[in-house]
Amino acid sequence: MDPSQHLLLFIISLVANAFSAFAGGGAGLLQLPVLIFLGLPFAIALATHKIASVALGVGATVRHLRSSHLERRFVLFILACGLPGVVLGASVILHVPDRGAQVALGLLTIGLGLYSALKRELGQEYAPCHRSGRALWLGGLGLFAIGVLNGSLTSGTGLFVTLWLVRWFGLDYQRAVAYTLVLVGVFWNGAGALVLGTLGEVRWDWLPALLLGSLLGGYLGAHLAIAKGNRWIKRVFEVVTVLVGLKLLLG
Repeated sequence: MDPSQHLLLFIISLVANAFSAFAGGGAGLLQLPVLIFLGLPFAIALATHKIASVALGVGATVRHLRSSHLERRFVLFILACGLPGVVLGASVILHVPDRGAQVALGLLTIGLGLYSALKRELGQEYAPCHRSGRALWLGGLGLFAIGVLNGSLTSGTGLFVTLWLVRWFGLDYQRAVAYTLVLVGVFWNGAGALVLGTLGEVRWDWLPALLLGSLLGGYLGAHLAIAKGNRWIKRVFEVVTVLVGLKLLLG
């Protein structure tokens, strides 16, 4: 690649990851299609994007840890439920045709945005619930299923985690985005990147520009999310989910 193409990768990565860090997911909306457009096969683009997306989590974590109050037990619960799903999804995606799954995921993602838009007060107040007994484990099963999607079809699955934390566990959008970016961005994506990087192929010479854009974009988006609050996050979440869903439907 020539320097202009590396600059393009950096700019796309910066913009995509800033929006993702603000909305709680969706970096694959721009970043993954650009990698494919520039000539990478889907499996290589997916593995390369997944590794770069870890930097999004790192950048966002640096900002969120300065002002967020993550609950240690809930952090461990999310990791314990989601990581096995991520490893499972990443292990099978390289061998499974993904077009039908992308269409179904696109429709579901659009549904998430519309659902949030219709529920005007959703995620505006912190009202924790379903933290014990059967309800807790049903919530964990939901996180496992989202982890499978995260490991296999990377576009927009952080948005699923954000809305699940809001709808099932009663978090407000600001807290949910913090959990998503720190845990999904670093640990879930890190596990997926490890599996895909081991089983598949990575375009390593494209990663410096992608990593720098993801790191800076993650920090910038997290800063905006903290500064703007729940109402703005909710609106950006709804826009990003619809755009991600349309991208998945159109291919």
